Amino acid sequence: MNFANAFTPERLQEAWECFLNEFPLAIWETLYSTLLATLFAVVIGLPLGVLLVTGEQKGIRPLPRPLMSFLNVLINLLRSVPFIILMVMIIPLTRVIVGTSVGTMASVIPLTVAAFPFIARLVESSLREVNPNIIEAAQSMGAGSWQIVFHVMLPESVPSLITNITLAITTIMGYTAMSGAVGGGGLGKLALSYGYQRYRFAILYLAVIVLVIITQIIQSFGTWLARKCDRRLKEK
Repeated sequence: MNFANAFTPERLQEAWECFLNEFPLAIWETLYSTLLATLFAVVIGLPLGVLLVTGEQKGIRPLPRPLMSFLNVLINLLRSVPFIILMVMIIPLTRVIVGTSVGTMASVIPLTVAAFPFIARLVESSLREVNPNIIEAAQSMGAGSWQIVFHVMLPESVPSLITNITLAITTIMGYTAMSGAVGGGGLGKLALSYGYQRYRFAILYLAVIVLVIITQIIQSFGTWLARKCDRRLKEK
């Protein structure tokens, strides 16, 4: 098909009808898989990120060095595998958990596996920004390791955590678009199946525009919430 003919009035009308009929479900599938995968990834990645900081040799609760090395190697290994390859590699695991390897729910499993190492590193980065003097002050007052984590480190790093989790959400949303290539649902499947493979480029670009708008809304909300929770800005 000639690319120049992809944006004729007929094709644009076709894209508009697709937007009205197909896009609402695709948007819902994208948001559903993104937020659910983010939730599962935070449940796994948050405590893992805490362990990476508190369990190091100079941390508040050192763990055995072989265990820390294993955790770091595992996280680095999972982060180094491209998502679309990872999605294919864990198809057997997806089938065991969900019962199928295609569809929106099936895409949540590889999205979670790809996202939790990323979130663990983001949490680690946020916790390392906490002023060491505050931690030392809590230790001098007799606070235990987990008291320091829950009452000092995590509260002090809330703005950074919100910013980083917002970044994770937008990254996972990008992964959902790639999942359309191997059976995932949402806007990615719509863009590939209806747009690219059928040479309906107006639908393809419309899906990209919708993804950009959703990403901008999430990013703006995350930035606003992080500023709202920043104690330093309130003190000023």
